[in-house]
Amino acid sequence: MSNINTTTSNPNAITPQKLDKWRKDFYSEPKNILAQNVCSRVDPFDVCLSRKSLETTNHIFTYKVESEGKPITNQKSSGRCWLFAALNCIRLPFMKSLNIDEFEFSQGYLFYWDKIERCNYFLNNIVKTAQRQEVVDGRLVSFLLNDPTSDGGQWDMLVNLITKHGLMPKKCFPETYSCEASMRMNAILKSKLREYAKVLRDLLAKNPSAEEVTQKIDEMMASIYKIVGICLGIPSERFTWEYYDKSKAYKSIGPVTPLEFYENYVKNVFNVEHKVCLVNDPRPSSFYDQTYTVDCLGNVVGGRPVLYNNQPVEKLLQLVAESLKAGEAVWFGCEVSKRFASKQGIEDLDVLVPKF
Repeated sequence: MSNINTTTSNPNAITPQKLDKWRKDFYSEPKNILAQNVCSRVDPFDVCLSRKSLETTNHIFTYKVESEGKPITNQKSSGRCWLFAALNCIRLPFMKSLNIDEFEFSQGYLFYWDKIERCNYFLNNIVKTAQRQEVVDGRLVSFLLNDPTSDGGQWDMLVNLITKHGLMPKKCFPETYSCEASMRMNAILKSKLREYAKVLRDLLAKNPSAEEVTQKIDEMMASIYKIVGICLGIPSERFTWEYYDKSKAYKSIGPVTPLEFYENYVKNVFNVEHKVCLVNDPRPSSFYDQTYTVDCLGNVVGGRPVLYNNQPVEKLLQLVAESLKAGEAVWFGCEVSKRFASKQGIEDLDVLVPKF
């Protein structure tokens, strides 16, 4: 077999000549050398922060939510931003209704139920896609198998969890290691779910009855329940929450179920079913003033589907401003990492200086 070298004959290949030119051009610019010296020792993002943006940004606003809520919450090394943001919004009117200074809903409680429900949802999606004759290495099934235990979620997924399982105070179901650092638990679940997906696909190839499929999924979910319960703990079916209000008066709620807690003490000040999710999808294929969904996206079998009402970005900005003027916090998701100075609390398109 002869050696064939096609690199030099292809004009799109990276050649020694190109590398030599790029290297000389790089070191001919003193600013590149300075940037290299600094960024090889310091976070490049911090180096690029615009001093002018930091000087001219003041956290003084014409309109702001009356109370931002205490304590400051921290999702740590997990993908639970959607849960934290939503519970931060919900706790503000709840705290006001009970006249308390500090409060957190248990993020770990919803995280627990999301893992249980989402694993079941995934297994049922495997069955559904097999029945639709989707091939295993096709785009849809490959996507489902790629990350079956994602921490992230959507508004309607939150509604599914709260309307089915309710809410708990954080003091009644505190964080665990795997709540705050979910990577290891997710890796275990991902491996198990992929194994189960293979078992289900093989079973469905034999034309089983619906009862046989349900029984097999229930067997699998019994193991999933153990894994999640070991890593996150298992919430109590009933709890009693004791607290002091602003006047230092002792108060107690319970014993109640988490669903009773939501329906009797939270729903009257924040009904999660009274909200809709607006998005901006500017693609020509997606029309404004229309509702869209995503195939196989969700977390609760038999729950409400994930729906998006597509609106121009100007409408989103208008409604956000109106909500803040009314004193109501806004739950939203966007790509923040590109232009976000987290330590300074600044989200600004001009917060970084270099433009390559």
